[in-house]
Amino acid sequence: MKRHLTAMLRPSPATSLSPQMILPCLVFATALLAPPQRLLAAGPAPVDLGSCAHFTILAGAAITTTGGGIINGDVGASPITGAAIHLTQAQVNGTIYAVDATGPPGSVIAPALLLAAKGDLTIAMINAAGRGPAPSGPFLNPGAGNIGGLNLIPGLYKFDATASITGSNLTLTGGPNDVWIFQCGADLQVGTGVKVILAGGAQPRNIFWQVTTSVVIGTFAEFSGTLMANQAITMNTSSKLDGRALAFTAGVTYNGTGGTLPPPETPRFTDISRNTAGDVTVVLKTTAYYPLTLQTSTDLMDWTTIATDTPTTNSWMFTQPSVDATGPRRFYQAFLAPF
Repeated sequence: MKRHLTAMLRPSPATSLSPQMILPCLVFATALLAPPQRLLAAGPAPVDLGSCAHFTILAGAAITTTGGGIINGDVGASPITGAAIHLTQAQVNGTIYAVDATGPPGSVIAPALLLAAKGDLTIAMINAAGRGPAPSGPFLNPGAGNIGGLNLIPGLYKFDATASITGSNLTLTGGPNDVWIFQCGADLQVGTGVKVILAGGAQPRNIFWQVTTSVVIGTFAEFSGTLMANQAITMNTSSKLDGRALAFTAGVTYNGTGGTLPPPETPRFTDISRNTAGDVTVVLKTTAYYPLTLQTSTDLMDWTTIATDTPTTNSWMFTQPSVDATGPRRFYQAFLAPF
């Protein structure tokens, strides 16, 4: 799914933000250079994943498989050698990154990129583990550690020991901007056939599981959210992941039928301005390492691509030179290419 954002440029500097309108296969956000507006989100602020956000699987040790299904998103391992990555490029709808030339055929040698991603994973894990104020009441050890069968609102949840989702499905109910962070003091265990169900518009990109040790996702289970484990992550046969499996120290076992990177947040214009010479500068808040396309139009029908890039940060700026200051109004739209 492409994420689109469209804005109209008036003759004066402006900052734009938008309501959203959903159409089949497209998500539009239309900005009319009104003052910034955002829907308030429930729960804590999301965890900034930095440069590891584009990985569906990122590991510190081996990535093994017995023949799992397709992975949508990038895959990488560091500091382990590329020979420890046992996925094939045919399984990955994205890029396999390795630290050396021993990776699978078609993989990309990128030790610096992987080092940065692992560093950002460390920062994200520390950030998630350190969130406060300390949970209490129903947010501390909900379900006595087993949240199967519960329906949880957005918030910060803490488990002093192992967290489990067994016996029944877990439902997370909230809006598209609401956030859940789960601090797991030991393992996270997801039972056979159990599902994490999202209701009310909740999005996998806003669900974060900080796990002190390891994760096991049971056979035929369906899981949502970003897993950040200090040790190993195991996806058993026929399990599904709508999120990320990020294992810092140990490896990832991928025997599931599918792993899909959560759709990123719609890119949005944070500034659109024109100087006296007619140059137009647009500034976007986007998701790093997702291919970005910027287009312009005078009639909202015929669009011309004026820039393509893969930003390495969440803020991106582009200047279109010498736009006629007395010409017709111009519209701008930006979208991220899906994996």
